[in-house]
Amino acid sequence: MALKRIGAGKRMSGAVIHGDKVYLAGVTPDAALGKSVAEQTKDVLAQIDATLKEAGSDKTNIIKANIWLTDIATFGEMNSVWDAWVVPGQTPARATVESKLAAPGIDVEIMVEAAIGGAGEATASAGAGAGAGRGKRTEEEMAARKAARQAKRRAEKAADRRANKKSGL
Repeated sequence: MALKRIGAGKRMSGAVIHGDKVYLAGVTPDAALGKSVAEQTKDVLAQIDATLKEAGSDKTNIIKANIWLTDIATFGEMNSVWDAWVVPGQTPARATVESKLAAPGIDVEIMVEAAIGGAGEATASAGAGAGAGRGKRTEEEMAARKAARQAKRRAEKAADRRANKKSGL
């Protein structure tokens, strides 16, 4: 069975489709980088919505979510945005932990796995005839996700350089 990659880069892909599932990489804030945890969470969830749509799915099909916060004290702030975003009765299995993240200003990272099809198909086809601006917004979302991936790769490279310098390599 062939894999389909979304946003494939040198180090990682934004998402990988295998069979009837899509696996998203950890998504970090782009437009909200350095802002409040609530704003970062909204940004991340919007990117997840766009990637799931591109994969032929939506948030009602999310099976599992992993969430990382730089400070677990912001758990309630993140949850206030999460709770407004998820569809009642269609919430995924989820874990949230405190962790250092790739770069300063990134305080939230979310990774999801979702089924393709099912409820998401009805949602995607219902939205297909929406206004003409939809295509432009999708292009902007794609550019935002690409910029976020590039920023994450730059942060990872910087962390690698610091680790190599510290270890004397």
